[in-house]
Amino acid sequence: MSEKKDTSNIDNETNLTDVDAAEMDKISDKEISDVHDNGEDISNDEINTNLQKQVTDLKDQLMRSLADGENLRKRTLKEVEHAKKYSHITFVRDLVSSVDNFQRALESVPDDNSQLSDPIKNLIIGLDIVEKEIITTFEKHNLKQIHPLGEKFDYNFHQAMFEVPTNDTEPGIVVEVSQKGYLLHDRLVRPAMVGISKKIEDREVNDKKMDKN
Repeated sequence: MSEKKDTSNIDNETNLTDVDAAEMDKISDKEISDVHDNGEDISNDEINTNLQKQVTDLKDQLMRSLADGENLRKRTLKEVEHAKKYSHITFVRDLVSSVDNFQRALESVPDDNSQLSDPIKNLIIGLDIVEKEIITTFEKHNLKQIHPLGEKFDYNFHQAMFEVPTNDTEPGIVVEVSQKGYLLHDRLVRPAMVGISKKIEDREVNDKKMDKN
């Protein structure tokens, strides 16, 4: 009888232990689940934050790339336009020197050519026509002559080679042009070599001061 009672007590204790263990397992599983859920929430927030930051960074990079691309496009167009206008300026500078010699040869022809033979007269007429065609071609390609006789001296387009004492014009006027200048579009190819007027009185005063010294 006693043995049965002890056996029953042992079984009851075993059952209680199993129940307690089951309850503890439930509690542990719940705590783990809660911890897992909380950890998952934190990870998702961090992921969302990181993704938003990446999107912002990528958007910023994209806008910068688009801006750089647009600036590059504008700069390239400007350089191409610049090349079209001025890439041949060295050739033009050499060419106008040859044209200067050609014009000097024409200027050496006497005004009265009645004594010349007909072939020479026809040659001169042909050279005059060629000169006009050259000037027309220059203007067609935006190459303009600077022939500032009678104009106010401008250091941007003229180079003063000497002074001409005179009272016929006000000081600083171009009274002689020893060499024409040329302008390609808005860029100076070669300045005009000029002589500018200077009052005679001013020169005389300077000479007197030098004599006193």
